[in-house]
Parts: sequence; structure tokens; C-alpha cells
Amino acid sequence: MEYVNPEGLRLDGRRPMEMRQLRAEIGVVSKADGSASFEMGNTRVLAAVYGPREVQNRSQQINDKALVRCEYSMANFSTGDRMRKPKGDRRSTEISLVIRQTMEACILTHLMPRSQIDIFVQVLQADGGTRSACINAATLALADAGIPMCDLVTSCSSGYLNGTPLLDLNYVEDSAGGPDVTVGILPKIDKVTLLQMDSKLPIDTFDNVMQLAIEGCKAVASYIREVLLEHTKGLELRRGV
Repeated sequence: MEYVNPEGLRLDGRRPMEMRQLRAEIGVVSKADGSASFEMGNTRVLAAVYGPREVQNRSQQINDKALVRCEYSMANFSTGDRMRKPKGDRRSTEISLVIRQTMEACILTHLMPRSQIDIFVQVLQADGGTRSACINAATLALADAGIPMCDLVTSCSSGYLNGTPLLDLNYVEDSAGGPDVTVGILPKIDKVTLLQMDSKLPIDTFDNVMQLAIEGCKAVASYIREVLLEHTKGLELRRGV
């Protein structure tokens, strides 16, 4: 299958190094302490944050930092595969762990000892890049909840199909079986907090593909800062500041 035509366009009309359209909204779950929706193309996810609050299970309490928990799930209607379990299967457990570890890298947990922060992320529509979209949504939700962070953690994927590095894979490209790299970074300090790869790549090709994903992360970070700035201005207007 041809994923990049002779004119240099992908199946969805993008250039190889072009991201899908990003859309985000803050404060979409009224009962949560912080929430956000995040869209990357046709992939749409929802994140809700509760806390910091008292640890529900005292045996899990940590005296010198906050306990961070994460639960990832997919809505039954999010894909064409109706047999997919919404939560509790091995893949959901693994992605929950990945998101939790990635978010822990930016949360200043030592400022909130003996407390608990719960992050819930749900995929409403899946078209590739769900892991990255969940991390980006969680970052916005944490910021909305006022959770102290050292930086915004952002994520993006890239791949290598038919000899061409591709940024921000959609479902068709992601399912092609080629090498796929998902990266999460703290953009201000250029620190990588997440790196996952399917399949093998020569080291020089890997460097190019990973650098492409990092550039995607930085573009997401720039967009998220704009969203947060607009949201803050909106709050100031409503409060008459």
C-alpha cells in the first residue's frame, strides 16, 4: 500500500512532517477538580483530575509525596471493534501505567505529601495516537486542577513507512506494521519522559524518527500554552480582574 503518493501527500492529505489539527477545551467535566478534552485529528479523548485529596486506602499513603493514580479506558463506541473491552484488560492496564509514570515526571508530588491525585482518561474516538492524546489531555486537566508541575508534559508519535518518516500517525498508518515511536517530553528542559517503540530501526533512522516526534511534542506544547493562556484570560474577564 502506498502511504505517501508521488506528490508527497499522505492518505489524509498531509505532508510527511505535518501534524493533524489540534483542538482542546478546558473544564469539560463540572464535577472534577480539573478536566479537558483533547483532539488530534479524529482522535478525541477526555481527561478528568480529582485531588489532591485524602488517600482513600491508608495503606497506600506515602509520607513524603503524593500518590498518583491513573485509569485509562476506551468507550465502547470509540472504534469499529465492538469486542474491545472498555477497561480492565491488559492493554488498558499497561497504558494506565505509562500515563501515570509520564505524568509523575512533571507533577511536584513532594509538595503534597500524604495526599492522592486521581487521573481518569477515556478515549471517545480512536484514530491513532490515543496514547499521546491522553497524555496531552491529562496535562491540561492537571493544569486546570491547579496541580503544581515543573513543566507541561506533551506527547506525539512518529513512524517510518515505505522509507519515509511520518509525523503523528493516524490509525491506518499506525496499523501498517511499520516502526512506531511514541515520545513524551518536558519541553522547557528538553527532557524525555516517555519513549516507546514498536519494531526495530537502524540507529540513524531512529534518530530522525525520534527527532521528528520531539518536534511534534514541542508543537503540541506551544498549542497547549496558547489554550491555557486563552482560558486564563477568559477567567480574568469573568471575574473582572
